[in-house]
Amino acid sequence: MKINKRKFIYLISPNKITKNFYKNLKLVFKTGKVSFFQLRLKNYSLKEKIIIGRKIKNICRKNRVKFLINDDPLLALKLDADGCHLGQNDMDIIKAKKILGNKIIGITCHNSINLAKKAIKANANYIAFGAFYSTKTKKTKYLASTNILNKVKKFTKTPIVAIGGINYDNYKNLLLKNANFLAISSYIWKNKKYKPLQALERLK
Repeated sequence: MKINKRKFIYLISPNKITKNFYKNLKLVFKTGKVSFFQLRLKNYSLKEKIIIGRKIKNICRKNRVKFLINDDPLLALKLDADGCHLGQNDMDIIKAKKILGNKIIGITCHNSINLAKKAIKANANYIAFGAFYSTKTKKTKYLASTNILNKVKKFTKTPIVAIGGINYDNYKNLLLKNANFLAISSYIWKNKKYKPLQALERLK
């Protein structure tokens, strides 16, 4: 998986899709900073996810952004997404690969070197660590420090995604400490000071 240092944003969807969302998504993608977009909707039906997913996939394709589905390889297959992100309680990566073939599969590794090694052995396309900071997007069960990024970089070239409470004040620290991509949601979609485009443009 190629790493473009300029396109370091791994954007995660807001929990609720509003009318303005698609317009803001197009504007955000035009910055050229987003490599991945993950559809993460916990409170929507499968039918709603498919309708929303198809719209987002089209926007992603036009802007050369990889479109990923959270938790659900079968939905990723149905939408012909570019791949899927799996948590530790989701489908096993071996089963997911049988469903998705050569598509992208990323794995949540929390703050664990052992989970990272297991994911790398299973040929995960990227490994995700966090939360690095407190976040309102989801309950924080695990906290990671930048030390883990430095340790993991010493034994693998697998791309690393940092997640959890990332914003303008802390993003540079993670990029300097060996994260290849920064997974961001609330800072973009729930920013009380800046609109999504303005919020993203501040991350240089």
